[in-house]
Amino acid sequence: MRISALVLLFLASTATAQQIALKSIVSGLEMPTALAHAGDTRMFITLQRGQIVIWDGTQKLAAPFLDIRSLVQCCDEQGLLGLAFHPRYSDNGFFYVYYVDRSSFITIARYRVSSDPNRADPASAQTFLKIDHHEFGNHDGGQLQFGPDGYLYIGTGDGGGAGDTLGNGQNRNSLLGKLLRIDVDSGSPYAIPPSNPFGNEIWAWGLRNPWRFSFDRQTSDLWIADVGQGAWEEIDLQPATSIGGENYGWNRMEGKHCYPPGSSCDMSPFVLPIVEYGHGGGGCSGSITGGYRYRGSRYVRLYGTYIYGDYCNGGIWGVTQQGNTWSVRSLLSTRIATSTFGEDIAGEIYVADYANGVIYQIIDQLPNPPKRRAVQH
Repeated sequence: MRISALVLLFLASTATAQQIALKSIVSGLEMPTALAHAGDTRMFITLQRGQIVIWDGTQKLAAPFLDIRSLVQCCDEQGLLGLAFHPRYSDNGFFYVYYVDRSSFITIARYRVSSDPNRADPASAQTFLKIDHHEFGNHDGGQLQFGPDGYLYIGTGDGGGAGDTLGNGQNRNSLLGKLLRIDVDSGSPYAIPPSNPFGNEIWAWGLRNPWRFSFDRQTSDLWIADVGQGAWEEIDLQPATSIGGENYGWNRMEGKHCYPPGSSCDMSPFVLPIVEYGHGGGGCSGSITGGYRYRGSRYVRLYGTYIYGDYCNGGIWGVTQQGNTWSVRSLLSTRIATSTFGEDIAGEIYVADYANGVIYQIIDQLPNPPKRRAVQH
């Protein structure tokens, strides 16, 4: 559906100045879960029931890019959850999807584009990885990202239940509750990168449900937003210099706090988050959705700001660094159900409203400050 008008959301109380606005670019979607680009101006949108659709810059194309609804188990936290295009997609046409299949296995599969650049070849499917996730329907993870090193990174949840019932977060024999890293260009169907810290697929561990993570396109730092249990949401930062193996603490810790609440623990083995925020108990009071560090060129004020949101409360915040300190500021209060963020080829950032099926572009509502003139002597 083509959106001809500029729609700005100002849904917060007037007591708080809004630092960004949301421009609606496409609506009429059913449960959008992920956004990705393929090295061009198109935006690819995954829908939870099992379709990928294309926004071509002006409208949503009528025919889906891929339809695998017959393979996908939906819904709750299951479904088609992630999408990543190979770094050499323009040459090889490969892309990768993350979904939960009809037997409750997390599935990573590769497809190839057809002769029509707006249609994938469904017969090209090759399954790369399957992880059993049959005990519970929640904490399925869902993010795929190619890192600057060319390897495919995969974020898996802890297997579901509450409090890591299955004990996967601190179990290096399980691929659940982890950040995985595989080489899709070697092996059959993939290879373990020789620099992986444990000799298997695991790159980092101790995660509850890293629903969304992203790489800073300038510094290559890795930002991981890990959904909390009942009290704390957190953002973990893995520097580009990391050799892997970080243990982010779940289920010994939730955020910077020992878990279960009120217990004591030895925090020394764990990497603490750079940002956390709390929420009250009861219902859906907090569920972090990770975004991107803004590296676009349109909005000077946002440059270098890591932008993230919350599915439950609709807030959108920005994290910036001042020396060795990270600070957080509110960017916008909304009523949208923030399911995912996306970054286009130019570094501009988008956000999806899961409940209403709308994709918005994040914009700065104020003009860029004027450039300083050079002083003439």
